[in-house]
Amino acid sequence: MQTVNSIVRICECFVKVLLWENMLEVILYILYAILLAVFILGVWRLRYGLHHFRVTENITGADVIEDMPSVTVCIPARNEDHAMSDCLKSVIANTYPKLEIIVHDDLSGDSTSSLIKAFAKDGVRFIEGEALPHGWLGKNNALHSLAKEASGTYVLFMDVDTVLEPESIAQLVAYASNESVDMVSILPRRNDNWRASVFFAPLRYFWEIVFHRPNAPATASNAWMIHRQVLLQRFQGLESVKNDIQPESTISAALMADNKYRFLIGTEALGVSYQKKWRSQMETSIRLLFPLLGAKVLHSVMAVLDLLIVASPLIILLASIFTGWGAHQYIAVMFIIAYAGLYGAFTRKVRRHAGLIGALVWPLIVVQEVVLIIISTLQYVRKKVTWKGRRVSLHSS
Repeated sequence: MQTVNSIVRICECFVKVLLWENMLEVILYILYAILLAVFILGVWRLRYGLHHFRVTENITGADVIEDMPSVTVCIPARNEDHAMSDCLKSVIANTYPKLEIIVHDDLSGDSTSSLIKAFAKDGVRFIEGEALPHGWLGKNNALHSLAKEASGTYVLFMDVDTVLEPESIAQLVAYASNESVDMVSILPRRNDNWRASVFFAPLRYFWEIVFHRPNAPATASNAWMIHRQVLLQRFQGLESVKNDIQPESTISAALMADNKYRFLIGTEALGVSYQKKWRSQMETSIRLLFPLLGAKVLHSVMAVLDLLIVASPLIILLASIFTGWGAHQYIAVMFIIAYAGLYGAFTRKVRRHAGLIGALVWPLIVVQEVVLIIISTLQYVRKKVTWKGRRVSLHSS
């Protein structure tokens, strides 16, 4: 009798193992179907973005620039002595004749203000920041002050780590005029190479392009140009978005509803580029990710799960250390190559050099993005997010 019971228990265990293995097989093939569907969607969305968001040739010649409207370049700065001089030199070197340059120093604790004042002889106007008004985020207040001081038909807001080529402003104004739009934002190119800040850049703008839609268009914060009267009259400067983590996104969505906004990926023809340290990019992602996910913990959890699905081929590949090499590992390799190629198509367009290397580190970039979402969510929940030494709140009033 004991022998029979032992045989029955062994059979039961064997059946359970078979059922578990079959269930695992089913789960894996469902996962492959999801990965394939996401890949096809990503190819379609990225192909659309890379085709529609690019200017590849000179838009206007020097003979018509004199008839174009004036532009005020507005640069908010706080503790930016590492990049201030290069940024201003690139703006001053622009050939656009109707140009005003204003820099707002937001109570910097380093030599930023001295560097700005050193360019006074080149026509750079210096605005000294004051105590931050209640309910305002620091950068938004700086942009608002700059907009009120500007006199140009257009204002071009630039981060300090953004650099222009001599013809950049002329090309942007001509594009806005040709398209009859009030706002254009530009994703700058990376012209440097062989740096961790290039290879391990977060996926922020990759998502902006892939998830672009009319009510939430892709928007870049490094450089965006808007008709000054539209900004002042429709949005009260930045008064209406004074505590938005990414105010340019709110403004672009409102203008996109009227077909008055365009997003551009930087090209050699536009000549807009940037250099930003890896650590600074991480800090920016932590500040932006949770708000961009709707400031809801559930959305963050869903985003992490989605990214883990995308990263699952790497997990399957690593599992071969314990399970051995089989059909699932071959399938995982194919998915890794496919997704790496998709990301490589993006990096080749936004980087002047070494774009293909971005494809090789794709799995690590996905893992990095998971970590950034978790950190961003935890930091906001704990109210520990800062920007340039100031606390950032999602509920400023």
